[in-house]
Amino acid sequence: MNSRQRRGVILLLVSVLCAAGAFAGVLSVIHDADSKVGPEVTAYRVKNDIKPNTALQPGQFSRTTMPKRWLSRNAVTDLSAIRGKVAVAALRSGSLLQTDMIAERPALRPGEQEIAIMIDASTGVAGKIQRGSSVNIFATFAAAKQGETPQSKIIVSGARVLDVGTLTPLDPGRDDRNKTTEAVPITFALGTLDAQRVAYAESFAQHVRLALVAPGGDSTVPPGDRTYRLEKDQ
Repeated sequence: MNSRQRRGVILLLVSVLCAAGAFAGVLSVIHDADSKVGPEVTAYRVKNDIKPNTALQPGQFSRTTMPKRWLSRNAVTDLSAIRGKVAVAALRSGSLLQTDMIAERPALRPGEQEIAIMIDASTGVAGKIQRGSSVNIFATFAAAKQGETPQSKIIVSGARVLDVGTLTPLDPGRDDRNKTTEAVPITFALGTLDAQRVAYAESFAQHVRLALVAPGGDSTVPPGDRTYRLEKDQ
């Protein structure tokens, strides 16, 4: 082997060693990145804005993957966690779904039954009454006899709201200008007698309104304060 051939072999060996070193360097960088990022896990993002207290469905979320170490401990990694749940607050599109964003849907207790009525959207709900809210239900009745005055009654105190439906347009008669044009179906959990009171008021009262009770507040109303006539202020 002459000197030129030896130089060629040496250069070839040097090239092989450099390539091996570069390859080892790349593997080292990849290994270091993997050790810092860690394994990836499944998470879920909100596809479109979701209103508060909306029942959650799998189709409202898109699957994504991200490093486990970057995920908060309360991130939802299995959509079975939303079964029977509702949104606690408004969920924005693109937000990562977390367990503190969802809650159990209110359920009936022993002795309760569901009853739903339409409530004036402007005077009865105003966007503040939600699932789990406690409300007093007011009904106003016209005078039953000539010479009597109309009266307002608290027909149920501390009624528990199970569900708030979507805004529904109504079509009142042309001559009925005082009739509401938009209403929201509200579902309550009530005992038998209170359910009868609500059904009666929906059928015969001129108006049915809701008053939101502060969380933790006392919704009890003394018997003498449950009925109001204008004469009380005269």
